[in-house]
Amino acid sequence: MTIAFVHNNKAFLPELDAYSRFFSGYNITCEIVDKNDLGLMHRHVEWWIMGADLTKPKEGIFKIHEYASSSLPPWRWWKNWWKSFFSAQPDFRLFLNEYVKKVINLHDHIPFGYRESGVPEQWLLADPFLHEREFDFVYTGDLSPVRQPEALLNCFSTGALKERTLLVISADYQQLQTAYRNYENIVFMGPLPYSSMDTYILKARYGINYLPDKEPFNQQSSVRLLEYAALGVPIVTSRYAWVESFQQKYGGNFFYLEPDLSNFTWEQVNNQSYSKPNMESFTWEQQIRKSGVLEFLTSKFPELEF
Repeated sequence: MTIAFVHNNKAFLPELDAYSRFFSGYNITCEIVDKNDLGLMHRHVEWWIMGADLTKPKEGIFKIHEYASSSLPPWRWWKNWWKSFFSAQPDFRLFLNEYVKKVINLHDHIPFGYRESGVPEQWLLADPFLHEREFDFVYTGDLSPVRQPEALLNCFSTGALKERTLLVISADYQQLQTAYRNYENIVFMGPLPYSSMDTYILKARYGINYLPDKEPFNQQSSVRLLEYAALGVPIVTSRYAWVESFQQKYGGNFFYLEPDLSNFTWEQVNNQSYSKPNMESFTWEQQIRKSGVLEFLTSKFPELEF
């Protein structure tokens, strides 16, 4: 059996690595392809990371549509409507959470499930105190303008943390790297293979989860916060709805940034008491197993056993 994971190469997608590792353990072949190459391969399942899927259904090939996030500004409501109206009908849908399902706003009876972000199981066993700290802070993930990364970077260029080091692990950061090239304490790196991300995150004393407190960001799980938490790296974070809900359910002590970053100083960060949330249910295997997608696959392929 072959599953073709289809995406546009525009986002960090650690779930693709997780899916490949999970399904390959059951002798299922996983191929990660661009939509333009899809027709060149034999597959039993097309698993689309949406985007939009404008392809026609093919007999004997089942479609899964996964909505890992809502569309981003500008025009995010229009983009969500466009995806839902014009995309082909799948056989099963996965949504990140109830918020994403609501804003995608689909009205049909196609079965669905929820699959939150996850972390590799072995990361929960990491001991951050066994690693040499080469950087004071690390920030991982997207640096697109809608996230306003300059406000964070300015803290390390001319602000209160100009004597402290920041490791930025991302992609498509050339413009920012040029703008901050005179500040040797800000180091840009990546993109990195997901298999080595933990090694570099553990080089830092603190992990930064910074983003604007507005939709859809404040309603969606933060992959970077989950990764820092799994590895036991103390977390510095923006305050918004999803983080507060996560802390209420799973515990942990974080340093909350003021919206204007006025409290982001070395002294205040160090004076915070930190603790690790309960991450046992956030392993990729747990998230895949409780999503409903395995039950869908076995209903179509009875020979499968998970």
